[in-house]
Amino acid sequence: MSAVSDRLPAFPWDKLTPYKATAAAHPDGIVDLSVGTPVDPVPELIQKALVAAADSPGYPTVWGTPELRDAITGWAERRLGARDATHRHVLPIVGSKELVAWLPTQLGLGPGDRVAYPRLAYPTYEVGARLARADHEAYDDPTELDPEGLKLLWLNSPSNPTGKVLSKEELTRIVAWARSHDILLFSDECYLELGWEADPVSVLHPDVNGGSYDGIVSVHSLSKRSNLAGYRAAFLAGDPAVLGPLLEIRKHGGMMTSAPTQAAVVAALGDDDHVRVQRERYASRRELLREALVTHGFRIEHSEASLYLWATRGESCWDTVDHLAKRGILVAPGDFYGPAGAEFVRVALTATDERVAAAVRRL
Repeated sequence: MSAVSDRLPAFPWDKLTPYKATAAAHPDGIVDLSVGTPVDPVPELIQKALVAAADSPGYPTVWGTPELRDAITGWAERRLGARDATHRHVLPIVGSKELVAWLPTQLGLGPGDRVAYPRLAYPTYEVGARLARADHEAYDDPTELDPEGLKLLWLNSPSNPTGKVLSKEELTRIVAWARSHDILLFSDECYLELGWEADPVSVLHPDVNGGSYDGIVSVHSLSKRSNLAGYRAAFLAGDPAVLGPLLEIRKHGGMMTSAPTQAAVVAALGDDDHVRVQRERYASRRELLREALVTHGFRIEHSEASLYLWATRGESCWDTVDHLAKRGILVAPGDFYGPAGAEFVRVALTATDERVAAAVRRL
């Protein structure tokens, strides 16, 4: 059996360790803007739902409770414009990262099959292809890819790390191209409810897919919109012909969301108020950090949505990481997300108001 190091790239976050130590030595403490992990409280109604379901001694089901599937289909119709979605069109998952990492394997892909993802992208798309020993490549425009052997096409809008949003017209063109070549399209839409200068659209919207879910699946998470990263709560919505076999595979693998988490997701998807409150928090932090970075000499590109500012000073991303670490601010180097990010850093909005204010002062 080949060594893990032969199959997977080095875990990128380990490279940040010395810079984190530098930032932590600041007299006023570190401001960690490197990882997009929520820091605000889990909304009370969600906590109450979790606690109320705590006495769950039996095994949960992989497909989730009927109440959970109702909540997902109802949210998809209300928020995404998805029409006529039934329980067969949805599937709970144990956080979105496990799905991204294991999807090519669960689809039965392997050597000779190709997986494609954006040139600037969440590293786990590549990791998933490597775990399946499938071929993988990055793209600028997916419709310029050679369709031969391409089995899985990843979209990510809004993008992590850049915050770029694909327009309705772009999505429509890409969906039509993928269908014309019988390529399965998965759209990672985990930041869809965090649009600032754009209104992100889902591939499930009928204006994009023509009223058909054939060959398309969208990925959604409650980690960001509801501060539930610690709950591992996410779901898929889309083509039943894809989700049905995935459900069976995931049953065999025991990939089930805990019963209390399922109850919490029902509460979270049924309430829009807490999402609005959290959006306002992030909008305020975004405005403060953006102004401070620009004043400090940074240029911000894209960043019209998501939880990050994609920033550059026109130098090596590691020089920028070092520059900020000496001021007690830790950010993610852009080359974590591909060579095209070599002169950028990703600045997360996920810090408390007090820590954001500290970063602004230092800049």
